[in-house]
This record gives sequence, structure tokens and C-alpha cells, in this order.
Amino acid sequence: MKYYKNILETIGNTPLVKLNRTIETDALVLAKVETFNPGHSIKDRMALKMIEDAENDGRLCKGGTIIEGTSGNTGMGLALAAIQKGYKCIFVMADKQSKEKMDILRAVGSQVRVCPTDVAPEDPRSYYSVSKALSEEIPNSWYVNQYDNPSNAKAHYESTGPEIWEQTKGKVTHLVVGVGTGGTISGTANFLKEKNPNIKVWGIDTYGSVFKKYHETGEFDEKEIYSYITEGIGEDILPENVDFKIIDHFEKVTDKDGAIMARRISCEEGIMVGYSAGSAVAGLNQMKDNLSENDVVVVIFHDHGTRYIGKIFNDDWMKSQNFL
Repeated sequence: MKYYKNILETIGNTPLVKLNRTIETDALVLAKVETFNPGHSIKDRMALKMIEDAENDGRLCKGGTIIEGTSGNTGMGLALAAIQKGYKCIFVMADKQSKEKMDILRAVGSQVRVCPTDVAPEDPRSYYSVSKALSEEIPNSWYVNQYDNPSNAKAHYESTGPEIWEQTKGKVTHLVVGVGTGGTISGTANFLKEKNPNIKVWGIDTYGSVFKKYHETGEFDEKEIYSYITEGIGEDILPENVDFKIIDHFEKVTDKDGAIMARRISCEEGIMVGYSAGSAVAGLNQMKDNLSENDVVVVIFHDHGTRYIGKIFNDDWMKSQNFL
């Protein structure tokens, strides 16, 4: 008989799927469909790695409580691992995140605290601050801090990068990734560029985020920061996991274009994806003049569209945002 000892053993080894109808280039564009992970997102990879590393060095102890600020997907990955390993979870989320994400985390036994989106990171009400405060108040707890935790990027250096290299037989020429904590793009890109320094790495950013201007000028411009609707990418801080040296270009995508493309991918490619995947393909199309028919582009499809049913897949919500 062939079976897995538990659900965590099914993480990784996700397929590459050719995109046909939603792209505007003659290059071969392959989606790394991370929705095949058990938590339906790429965050399962780094969640398990961060927990295992914390167990090994004593930061996370038996019967402990895992605390993290999350947009939802990292929380799901942590929760699945915690169930198997016997930990409790408390997740802190910004109120702009979809209700589906909050409900899913509660469904797998986690506590969820909701904080206002439109406050500065250092504000005591922000989800960064609340997460840190909870970890200081609750005995035998561990604050994950995915933004600065090196195990985040290491997970992708050890798994996502090698998988893409093997699946493309080393023919990959471009990597396109939505950038939030930075772990996915940095870990994957570092592995791939060690194999071939000529591979181009494009980070997808959103308007209201600081990444693009900081990458191009070295200036952290607070005037770049304002509220945006896109979930899962962009930041108002500079996470240590974002390796700006390894990223060749940042491309900004509007909230509207990301949402509409996510719907198109679901309807035209038959792959149900979330906001960040829509933004990634929209950004890729914006960069189409930089591609040739000989290129092999791998774009990360970060999470599943079922996490956005009440938002981008809801016509009334789309109309309320003037997206339709």
C-alpha cells in the first residue's frame, strides 16, 4: 500500500501547468500551481520549515502556542502543522483580509484576532504590534515573525527552487513572483541564480507598497504608502526576507487589474486562484515586450480562489469597487 503518514508529507512537488488564454506573449509561460499543497497555498512550505527549525533550536516547546500576524495563508500552513504536532495557534489579521480566510483558520481550531488595516506598523493596534505583544504576554509561546524569519526563505531555497529547476530541466529563463514577506521570491531565486545567474527575477508589487521605489532608488518613501485592496503582496515595511539584490525588477499592478485577471485565470484556464496570482499574470503581461518566444517563464500561483469568494469572485463586491 502507498500512503502518507500524515498530511504534512504531501507538502510540495506541485505541478507546472502551461497557461494558454490569459497571457499576451509567445514565451512559454508555466504556472507553479501551489494550490495543490494541503493548505491550498505556497505558505505550507515555509510554515512547516519555520516550525521544525524552531523546535530544533528550542524556541518552540512542547504544548506551546504559536502566534503570528498573517494575511491568512501562512496561518493555515502553521495551523495544519500545529494540529499534527500538538500546538495551539493564535493568528492576528488585518481587517481588510477576506472573511473566508478568517473562517478557515477558526475551522481548523485556531484563535483569530482582527486589527485595523489603516494604522502604521509601529501603532500598538497594528497586527505586527499585537502579535508581538501577545507573544510577550502568553507563557510558552513563540512569535513566528515570517517577515524576518530566515527559515521562510530557506524553505523555498530547499524545495521550490529545486523543483522548478528539475521540472523545467534547467530551461527556466524568468521567475515571476508576487512579493509580500519576500521568502518565496528570495529563496527560490537564490537557488535558481546559483544554477544560472542569467535567470531574470521579476517581483510583482502593488500600488500603496514601498518595494518598487525602494528597489530602484534605495529610498524608503512613506509617501508611497497608502491603503490598497490587493491581498498577499506589497508591504509598508521592509522585511528582512526580501533580498533586493537578487530581484531584477519590480512591477506594480493595480488592485483592479489583479482582481480581473484572477477571475480570468479561473474562467479561461480552469485554475481557481487568488488575488496574488491574478496580479502576477497581470504584471507579466505588462512586461511582455521584454520576452521572446524562446523564453521559459515560471509564475507562482500562490493560493486558491476559494479564499476570495466574497470579494473578487463576487460580482456585487467587484461592482462596489468599480472593478466591473
